[in-house]
Amino acid sequence: MPRPDHRTIREELPARTPWRARVHQVVFENDTPAGRAFDLALIALVLASVAIVSLETVSGFAPATYRALRAAEWTLTIVFTIEYVVRLVAVRRPLAYAASFFGIVDLLAIVPTYVSLIFPGAHALLVVRVLRLLRVFRVLKLSRHLTEAHTLGRALRASSRKITVFLLAVCTLVVVIGTLMYVVEGAAHGFTSIPVSMYWTVVTLTTVGYGDISPKTPFGQLLASVVMIMGYGIIAVPTGIVTAELTQGARAAPVSGQACPSCGAEGHDVDARFCRMCGAAL
Repeated sequence: MPRPDHRTIREELPARTPWRARVHQVVFENDTPAGRAFDLALIALVLASVAIVSLETVSGFAPATYRALRAAEWTLTIVFTIEYVVRLVAVRRPLAYAASFFGIVDLLAIVPTYVSLIFPGAHALLVVRVLRLLRVFRVLKLSRHLTEAHTLGRALRASSRKITVFLLAVCTLVVVIGTLMYVVEGAAHGFTSIPVSMYWTVVTLTTVGYGDISPKTPFGQLLASVVMIMGYGIIAVPTGIVTAELTQGARAAPVSGQACPSCGAEGHDVDARFCRMCGAAL
């Protein structure tokens, strides 16, 4: 079956009613006073929510204080739940928005509180709400930062295969060196098993060096020295791979802050006429 073009997709989508278009403009866009005020208020609520969740983990407050913090947390959760539903209503393809990055973040921002009714303590995961502060780039109209973020994302995607191969090589190296250290040092010097020796290899190769386990024999110390020197070179490899991709994509086209009225996706080119995710008209 031939793939429908943008015109066909646009005709199949239900037309937005005036009130839905108005809600979309306030909730997703920031080129109006109402939209900008909405996003600024949202950022303030996110900051307050993260602060409340953090304070709940501090001991020494009076019981009444914890009850007040818990009540404030539930109040903010209800507000974020309403906001999430409004976002789904404002777009023509709610499932597409729900599956997007910000859609998943918005859902994760409210789920832990409800889950805590069954599993106490799960509400601490609400700190994921801090990811919603990424919307500050749209609020402050930092289009240059949006462009840079888009360039960085493309560079990471382009270098993912090379980095995967590199990590597989490092994992192989960890297994080999860990096994050697287990044979050379043995349980008498703290290398009680191959997994423990692999743990030491990872700690040493990444130049962390906790010092909880250390080789005692001359050959083990020589091998450790080689691993330390290798660590400096290994750390530089992923940086070089990503830097090369960033250099190739340095002249990427600028990115618009406009959100798709159908699925809510962002990151379109400034001259884009259709959504890069669902093909709807912008």
